[in-house]
Amino acid sequence: MAEQGGSQVKRALKTRHISMISLGGSIGTGLFVASGSAISTAGPGGALLAYVGMGVMVYFLMTSLGEMATYMPVSGSFSTYATKYVDPAFGFAMGWNYWFNWAITVAVDISTIALIMKFWFPHAPGWIWSLLALVLVFLVNALTVKAFGETEYWIALIKLVTVIIFLVVGVLTIVGIMGGKATYLENFVYRKAPFVGGIPAILSVFVVAGFSFQGTELIGITAGESETPETSVPKAISQVFWRILLFYILAIFVIACIIPYTSPNLLGSSARDVSISPFTLVFRRAGLAGAAGVMNAVILTSVLSSANSGMYASTRMLYSLSKQGFAAKIFGKTSKRGIPYLALLGTTIVGLLTFISSIMGPKIYIWLVAASGLTGFVAWVGIAIAHWRFRRAFIKQGHDVSELRYRAKWFPFGPLFAFVLSIIVIAGQDIHSIANFDWQAIGITYMAIPLFIVLYTYYKIRYKTKLIPLEEIDLSRPDITKE
Repeated sequence: MAEQGGSQVKRALKTRHISMISLGGSIGTGLFVASGSAISTAGPGGALLAYVGMGVMVYFLMTSLGEMATYMPVSGSFSTYATKYVDPAFGFAMGWNYWFNWAITVAVDISTIALIMKFWFPHAPGWIWSLLALVLVFLVNALTVKAFGETEYWIALIKLVTVIIFLVVGVLTIVGIMGGKATYLENFVYRKAPFVGGIPAILSVFVVAGFSFQGTELIGITAGESETPETSVPKAISQVFWRILLFYILAIFVIACIIPYTSPNLLGSSARDVSISPFTLVFRRAGLAGAAGVMNAVILTSVLSSANSGMYASTRMLYSLSKQGFAAKIFGKTSKRGIPYLALLGTTIVGLLTFISSIMGPKIYIWLVAASGLTGFVAWVGIAIAHWRFRRAFIKQGHDVSELRYRAKWFPFGPLFAFVLSIIVIAGQDIHSIANFDWQAIGITYMAIPLFIVLYTYYKIRYKTKLIPLEEIDLSRPDITKE
């Protein structure tokens, strides 16, 4: 319950903040850079199919999360839901898993910012830019939750406007109004296109699409600080789904029509490949000068946004873990403005130490990044399981779904579909290494799984917890109307 005081967060996020936070979290380098590699791998049709499939799965996942978040809006939602509706050991592992993921992501993002700044300042030491970025992100998160929400809103708006301009320029280029000769659907059906590489290639793009959509679950974290969670969370889920699907599908279609899938320029997949970002290539093809500089600036804001969201998500998760008794009590303390300042400080120190390891010991850094790689998907699996059990417990205890402020679509298909597809995506991360029995590569790729199992087993053995029977699940909820 988000009461005001020395140990509670404050409800200050508006609907527009929540919508943009989730939207901004999923529109970033995955769209601006990695979408090109998806087209190169599976062809235009294969890439579209994979992104649509993953988009539908994410929608079901968001509706599952939305049902629980409107019923019980709390910071660190996934961990709390897993604890109350599944098993405390499951909630413990989910919470620490998710905190670790975003704390490491902050370090990855501030390292990436140093690479991006080399575009303009090739001779300046990269660590200076990274340190400045970390200080900036810390200050934004240390002010008020409203300051965080406003920052994310405007950064997400920049990305939104960029995508809209790109789509307009792209369509004008396809029909020949800009950039000379019209391409129409020539490149879309070029050689083996639209489908290249068959089902294995499409499955591998599912993995890319999955990473692109990571961050949409931030809606669940923000629910605990929303002014009106019952109305703003469902509205944000609906808006985010259609915007993401629309922008990704249209952007991939435009790229595929202008650049053939055989182009080596589509192989870039990280922020260091901005000069060959599909967006940069399309703008150049349309005759727009300075395209690389503009896209580099947009990608810089995207990575800053990701670091900002990562700091917020990991801070609130650590705060939630403290409230549940899974972390030290000091992390549950808040400032007068409702900021969990010790959780923020702890997360910042971990991010800083991880960043320093990237300079001092690259091997440690690579292992840390690998260990956090699949944790987002593990969180998705946890959301699906928690919702499956929540709804079944709700019915078993004599409640009717009409009592719910927001109801997930197509239950039980939704959470089951999300669960199965998330497992497939996790398993399919590195099929090549599994086929070749490359144990070292398998260990690095799938490190998040044993990490989760160790956390779960540790808590299970120490506290002898059991799967909570449906009839014993605690369905009590905070009364947010009293605030």
